[in-house]
Amino acid sequence: MDLLAFIHWNVNPEIFSLGPFSVRWYGLLFAIGFLAGYYQGEWMFKFENIDLKWLESLFIYLIVATIIGARLGHVLFYGWDYYSQHPGEILKVWHGGLASHGGAMGIVVAIYFWSKKVSKRPVVWILDRVVVTVALVAALIRFGNLMNSEIYGIQTDLPWGFIFERNGEVVPKHPTQIYESLSYLVTFGVMLYTYWKTELRNRQGFILGVFFVMVFASRFFIEFIKEDQEAFEAGMALNMGQWLSIPFVLAGIYLIVRALKKPPIIYHKS
Repeated sequence: MDLLAFIHWNVNPEIFSLGPFSVRWYGLLFAIGFLAGYYQGEWMFKFENIDLKWLESLFIYLIVATIIGARLGHVLFYGWDYYSQHPGEILKVWHGGLASHGGAMGIVVAIYFWSKKVSKRPVVWILDRVVVTVALVAALIRFGNLMNSEIYGIQTDLPWGFIFERNGEVVPKHPTQIYESLSYLVTFGVMLYTYWKTELRNRQGFILGVFFVMVFASRFFIEFIKEDQEAFEAGMALNMGQWLSIPFVLAGIYLIVRALKKPPIIYHKS
């Protein structure tokens, strides 16, 4: 194996630092994703003549829910043995450790309460719009994982294999962060087209179903070439990420079938 034929990856995860304060690629990409999501949501709300005040409160709900849900997902699904003994570490999000499945669950919970309190519309109505931008945010977050040299795959002989030198790796590994990011970008493109170019946006749950199927099916298959994130996953036929993806895929199929069977719903100006 000619190691010079592969990509040697040793990027500093910090862009710059001033004393104890530092700006990291991961945080910057996370913020860019939410900012892009806000403007995408603004275009959607204007297109449907929805009060933009709804968007402001929704944005706050989503930021808080995503961070809390993703952190708790990591703590409960991947690191409970450690965090149960070190509860003070749970709040230290800046040390890393966010789970996309937990983030998805957090978003659903937040949207439920937001719908009851603000929009008074079905939860799936706003989820159909929110998930379009969530896919873009997820793609940027995975690029952040690449900049952190984390969550990568098993050894590969493919020419685009990455040698993650910052982690002490000496053999090329699958850059699964890029695989996931590209799959999320494709999902984003499909949902964007569905919303802006078809009437399927008015079939409640259809876009949400597409999101669940495309994002978590791709996650399920990519996990086969991803290194175990936690020691307890060693030897498992399916790892934790795959087990957590299956219910989302099934829910997505159900939502798509259900949406196609029901008549479209168009709301008037709020």
